[in-house]
Amino acid sequence: MTAASPASPSSPQDLSIDTQISDVLQSAHWPANKDELVDVAREIGASNEVLTMFDGLPEQDYANAAAVVPLLAGSFGPGLGI
Repeated sequence: MTAASPASPSSPQDLSIDTQISDVLQSAHWPANKDELVDVAREIGASNEVLTMFDGLPEQDYANAAAVVPLLAGSFGPGLGI
């Protein structure tokens, strides 16, 4: 038997949902609209779940990450700790 190596994320999809969302919000160029945020999520290789969350945002321009987080938290449920 071989020893198991410590777990380390090998791709963005292996990261927690919160981390992926944070990465998208940090990588976005603000102001940004929903489609731009979905594009950023795709570019960083976010999971389908994260892509769906961003795709579910209302069609509008967002000034900054603070304008997006409450909407994502509402669709994700309690515990979104970005």
